[in-house]
Amino acid sequence: MTNLGRLYPLMDDVQLPDSIPYSQVSSWELRFLYLLGRHHLTGADRLVELGSGGGGSTYALALGLRESPVFDERTGRLHAYDFFRVGKGTFASEKFFTSGAKPQDDNSFLADFRERLAPFLPFLEIHAGDLWQTSDPDDTTPVEFLHIDIAKTARVFRCVTERFLTRLRPGSVVLHQDFAGPRLPWLHHSTGALLPYIEIAGPPIRSTLAFEVARPIPGEVLKRIAEDAYTVDEKLELISAVQERIDHDHTGGIPFRSVLEFAKAYVAHYDGDHRRAWSIARPLTSDAYLSRTRADHFTQLRTAYEQDRAATGSGGSKLSRLVKRAVGR
Repeated sequence: MTNLGRLYPLMDDVQLPDSIPYSQVSSWELRFLYLLGRHHLTGADRLVELGSGGGGSTYALALGLRESPVFDERTGRLHAYDFFRVGKGTFASEKFFTSGAKPQDDNSFLADFRERLAPFLPFLEIHAGDLWQTSDPDDTTPVEFLHIDIAKTARVFRCVTERFLTRLRPGSVVLHQDFAGPRLPWLHHSTGALLPYIEIAGPPIRSTLAFEVARPIPGEVLKRIAEDAYTVDEKLELISAVQERIDHDHTGGIPFRSVLEFAKAYVAHYDGDHRRAWSIARPLTSDAYLSRTRADHFTQLRTAYEQDRAATGSGGSKLSRLVKRAVGR
């Protein structure tokens, strides 16, 4: 059993308070965060949450830290990063407001967040705004814990890689909260690139993959991840390597091998190869979980494929038709 794996059997017995703030993560993930704070983390190095949202995950982790016999509230710090507002590009819900809806004159729920996390403010540092602006590119302080629930775009994931993954050390714990999201394939192929240096805790906890750094991660690996310097075929191979390591989530409800196969389709889609993307996605339409939960994903990929086919005609791609015309065939 891995160091983190020993926490799995404890999840059933965790009783979080009813007052815990609204969160978009599952109760299982909240329990795991609590257990990490209570039984694993020390606070000797930075504890970082990227994407704190309404505060539910922050609260669960902070509660565990407060009850930890080794965490020192006088010196340990939990760093919470988020836009703390709703609007385009923030991926935030109006449910993060205490009232459940955005006030007419204010799109920021930062005050609501502070109020909910009041018991933990003595050791909580809040960083509100765009991660590229609120994180320090010169900060090399080691990170003991990194909860990533903010990498909804490749642009943000580059910031995460350059400014946080580079600060991981053997023993550092990472949680990828969006690992069940096929539209975020950078989470999946980057994990494949890190496999030689990490130890996966066990089955994903619902949508969250947890792992611990086992060996120093070479700088050139992190540089390739940050610069997105892998070919499409390399990315597909890296995702395949992850598929060999995980199957379903710990409840048996999420078929991760199928989810990761779907992520491969988005690798091709983002590269502009819509034919290849649909050829990967189409067989997955028979997957019960994906057809029920990701119908809009299938529609997106099929529409892109059909539009590309209509634009290029039945004779192949636009480039191949131009070549044929040039050689007179």
